[in-house]
Amino acid sequence: MNKSILVTGGSGYIGSHTIVELLEKGYEVVSVDNQSNSSISAYENIYKITGKQIIHYSIDICNKELLETVFIKHHFFGIIHFAAYKAVGESVEFPIKYYYNNVNSLINILELSKKYNVNSLIFSSSCSVYGNIDKLPVSENTPLQKAESPYAFTKQIGETLLQDVCKSDSKFQAISLRYFNPVGAHISGLIGESSINKPNNLVPIITATAIGKIKQLAVHGNDYPTRDGTCIRDYIHVTDIARAHVLAMDKLIKNSPDINYDVINLGSGNGVSVLEMIEAFEKISSEKLNYTIGPRRPGDVIAVYADNTKAKKILNWNCEFDVFAMMETAWKWEKNNNH
Repeated sequence: MNKSILVTGGSGYIGSHTIVELLEKGYEVVSVDNQSNSSISAYENIYKITGKQIIHYSIDICNKELLETVFIKHHFFGIIHFAAYKAVGESVEFPIKYYYNNVNSLINILELSKKYNVNSLIFSSSCSVYGNIDKLPVSENTPLQKAESPYAFTKQIGETLLQDVCKSDSKFQAISLRYFNPVGAHISGLIGESSINKPNNLVPIITATAIGKIKQLAVHGNDYPTRDGTCIRDYIHVTDIARAHVLAMDKLIKNSPDINYDVINLGSGNGVSVLEMIEAFEKISSEKLNYTIGPRRPGDVIAVYADNTKAKKILNWNCEFDVFAMMETAWKWEKNNNH
């Protein structure tokens, strides 16, 4: 059986970790990434970890003609679609950029999947699709609220699009994995969350502040109705997320008759506040972090954490890394990457 998987956004943060897991499980991988927010050096580091070279193309998948050249050259069993812009704040500032990129890229993938008979797709979704919810933890049955940002809405659109495509084509199977907050780095310290642009996520901002790349960390608001006034999120190690993608692809490879389209939460099931994350980092690193309390940030929800029962049941998946391991691997990556 052909076990070649197309990974879009493969030199990015979650993409690179997922490629490592795919290679270690015997899959062949072809990656496409336009390197708009990632480095091609990720592929060299994947080779250092796995001893395996992968074919990769530096193309923008919003360019359908270029993307089609990849489908012509390779026969894919399945696709894992990561490629998307992902910064909540930036999406509020530049909504057209987000709608154009995130929606068009998925449409191109789906049209070419149909044309070249690729019937399995894992979609990189997000817990941001839930919006501000009243009841926690969040399960897959929690009704989606209004998206709090254009980024979140592009993920709602993507999920709806996939559901409609699956409904219209019984051969096509897709799973949307709704990540909570991916953090940490590969235990080797060779790949991690590396942003060409200024980091937007909490953990890389924490480690960049600790090492001196950023002068001061701004905590966005401490007047939320939470236990310490700061936003609460469900942080999950990137390797745990990567493993879930492989398990989901395994599920589709077996052509599970019970799956046409499904959504699955990927979270630890624990809510951790911003200040608690800072405290965890200070504990494992013995560094005192320079931070200040600033105003709330547009687009941020108050609190969100997962009910991950479905992932455990359907994918036979569990989190293997706790919050201290998340911080330890992120700090190792930051130190390795700072030369």
